[in-house]
Amino acid sequence: MTAAQADLARARREMPKGLTLEAPRVEDGAAIWRIARDSGTLDLNSSYSYLLWCRDFAATSVVARDAQGEPVGFVTGYIRPKRPRTLVIWQVAVDQAWRGRGLAAALLDGLTARVAEQSGIHGIETTITPDNTASNRLFTSFAERHGAAVEREVLFDGCLFPDGGHEPEVLYRIGPLAPHT
Repeated sequence: MTAAQADLARARREMPKGLTLEAPRVEDGAAIWRIARDSGTLDLNSSYSYLLWCRDFAATSVVARDAQGEPVGFVTGYIRPKRPRTLVIWQVAVDQAWRGRGLAAALLDGLTARVAEQSGIHGIETTITPDNTASNRLFTSFAERHGAAVEREVLFDGCLFPDGGHEPEVLYRIGPLAPHT
């Protein structure tokens, strides 16, 4: 068993009962948009963008489904064009009823294991505003679980955003991840 397969098996074991991890389908776009909207912390994209994401980036994204097959959490990501061994995590959100059970960590672990196995990634990047305590904890603990270093730097200063009043976006670079053979 490769390291990626072991990570994916652990993520599935640690999933709350009755949930499964799968690549999103286009018809999941509306539910993913609602989960993002209801998160209270994510910048909400248009519903159209979530449909496109489910179509064009399903291989680098994941949803958690409940026993009825409905999405209850998701992670969206993409391979960075100028760093093809880096998975950029765009958004992570879990439905209110499923929070506090380790689902976000299981989603992130499962996704990175799957993408590492398929695409050979060796690190991830994400941006987080300094006041997003839950995301800061999620990605710091991800790095600890995977024995990876974390580098942080301001990627976009708040003054760059045309809508004003935006906090800076801090880039987290996490890696290298365990080798996947």
